[in-house]
Amino acid sequence: MNIQKMMKQAAKMQEELTAVLATKTVEVSVGGGNVTVTANGLGDIVSIKIAKPVVDPEDVEMLEDLILSGVKQAIEKGKGLAQTEMGRMTSGLGLPPGMM
Repeated sequence: MNIQKMMKQAAKMQEELTAVLATKTVEVSVGGGNVTVTANGLGDIVSIKIAKPVVDPEDVEMLEDLILSGVKQAIEKGKGLAQTEMGRMTSGLGLPPGMM
């Protein structure tokens, strides 16, 4: 197999992977379900839901911490989804680890 053909196949797989990851989402709830963060497989945060009871003007720091925690966890979960999808798409190629 020539290198140019391999490069084209790799570029096509990357496009396909990006399209798949853009449509798949992960969801994380923190604070007993009071804050829910949804991210896609590309690591983009697509929504944040906050329950009204957790919105306390006297304790803004707690809400900020919940949101930050939810965002970090959603991004990590999205990265895991991306790794899983990458492995699924490249499993039949016989590539050494780190090549895709």
